[in-house]
Amino acid sequence: MDILKYCKREEADPQYMWDLSALYKTEEEFEKAVKTIDLMADDFKKNYENKLKSQDLIKNAMDDYRDIVANIDRIAHYASLDVEADGHNEKSQKRAMGTFTKIADIENKMSFFETELVQVDEQTLEEVKNDTNNTRYIDDLLKKKEHILSKEVENAISKFSQTFSSFYEIYNTTKIHDITFPDFEVNGKKYEMTYNLFEGVYDNDPDTDLRRKSYEVFYNELAKYKNTTAMIYLSHCQAEKAESELRGYDSVIDFLLDRQNISRELYDRQLDVIMQELPKHMRKYAQIIKKEYNLDKVTFMDLKLDVENSFSKNISVEDARNLVKDGLSILGEDYSKMLDRAFDEKWIDFVNTFGKSTGAFCASPFLAHPYVLISWTGKLTEAIVLSHELGHAGQSYISQKTQNVLDNDPSMYFVESPSTTNELIMSRYLLEKATTDQERRYLSGQIISRTYFHNFVTHFIEGYYQREVYKLIDAKEGFTADDLSRIFKETLQKFWGEDVEINEGSELTWMRQPHYYMGLYPYTYSAGLTIGTQVSKMIVEEGKPAADRWLKALALGSTQDSVGIAKAAGVDITTDKPLKDTIEYIGKVIDDIEKYDK
Repeated sequence: MDILKYCKREEADPQYMWDLSALYKTEEEFEKAVKTIDLMADDFKKNYENKLKSQDLIKNAMDDYRDIVANIDRIAHYASLDVEADGHNEKSQKRAMGTFTKIADIENKMSFFETELVQVDEQTLEEVKNDTNNTRYIDDLLKKKEHILSKEVENAISKFSQTFSSFYEIYNTTKIHDITFPDFEVNGKKYEMTYNLFEGVYDNDPDTDLRRKSYEVFYNELAKYKNTTAMIYLSHCQAEKAESELRGYDSVIDFLLDRQNISRELYDRQLDVIMQELPKHMRKYAQIIKKEYNLDKVTFMDLKLDVENSFSKNISVEDARNLVKDGLSILGEDYSKMLDRAFDEKWIDFVNTFGKSTGAFCASPFLAHPYVLISWTGKLTEAIVLSHELGHAGQSYISQKTQNVLDNDPSMYFVESPSTTNELIMSRYLLEKATTDQERRYLSGQIISRTYFHNFVTHFIEGYYQREVYKLIDAKEGFTADDLSRIFKETLQKFWGEDVEINEGSELTWMRQPHYYMGLYPYTYSAGLTIGTQVSKMIVEEGKPAADRWLKALALGSTQDSVGIAKAAGVDITTDKPLKDTIEYIGKVIDDIEKYDK
């Protein structure tokens, strides 16, 4: 079967679908695991509630707590990944809903733990910290002590946890199930429209009539759901604000940054420096697109185009595997073996099926290997996207070898660094292999249009917009769909100036992004890529010493904050130099695109 063809899940080629049996081999095994974890939580509550006095008992409690958290992580991934692959499967939906209801119950039973643990005398906790498995967790707990509430209040918040997290599910339900797009016609030919087809095919199609018509059809349909989507988002933001106030934060932004262990200074600097210094380079890039396609003007609908229109190359999954392995071979033999496992053991879901989540992501259950979702388009750039997601997989794979479940995941600020480092290593590798200026121009264009446009433009604009939205929430002003569209359009206009026309419909782009339901996630793409740009440069220039340093940094998990992990890799993010150097590099690549012009 053609992997590029859209079809129902049951009609797709199993060879290119992920295998969730590494989590649970059968449905019965999964159901048994859920019941077992529930009993473990009952025992945890019975054995430790109101009893956390001695260091030995607390150490035992920590061991049991880690065990339960790891198993919760496993059942949660099993339930959610099935839905991500096929949101139209009613059985999977019901399983996921039931699983997350049960997880909420389990977590509620354990909600006493932190509130009681933080009240233990300091000397006892210092003894508990002597076990390195407990050190980081106890330190972080003490840092947020002033924001931990009474046991009764924490228990109440825990009971509402599923309700608070449901806004993301409601958004996704609207996006995947309720929004259906009509077919459309261009120059006598009919085209099918889906979210994945628009974002993966039409939005960068060189045929201007097709591309712009697809935008019109896509955004016209999206507009019908703007009020519902805005109300979902408002409810989510208000829930975050309510919790931030309960916990004693003046700003919801500070509340969300505290989860990342990142200062407001680093957050604001990332957004403000980029808005100040990057637009001039990207506006120049927009004019290159205008020239390449002989456009009378550049609109928002044209920004995803490849700057080298006459060069294109398709690639199979099998060829992409070899290309990714060769490109990332500088990371060593163990890393290459991990890449082989990803393909051989079916960690990756490539197929194009109805109901599948849009975009690409990597999920990393603690008690199993990572999983990658991607909708394969057959373009050469998919190899770069694949290397990106396998960068996430590599971080988790390496970290899980040395860290426990509570110390495995780095701060969200850092989380996109491993992925973008891989992406840039691959791009530099492909550039080195290029034999003509045309190919070099194409690949330089891909570095901008894929790596930097995605992370330093698309997600940056989302992050800048998100900060403005949270300012409204902090001021308790609320917002409507039209408010969100106005803020998003103003952000686009501030970035692109007079060089790009922000056509009607573009202001609704805020509706397309689920990251707004994941805290302050959008800005971290540029933060991670700032680190990734510097690390990939060092690896390419220094070779093995820099690669080894990077792999050791990845193994740190969350035992250090983002500043510490970046420092271990050789990057000092306490200053704005890495960020400004990255913006300068973006400008250089755009200059190279002009240099290689035919």
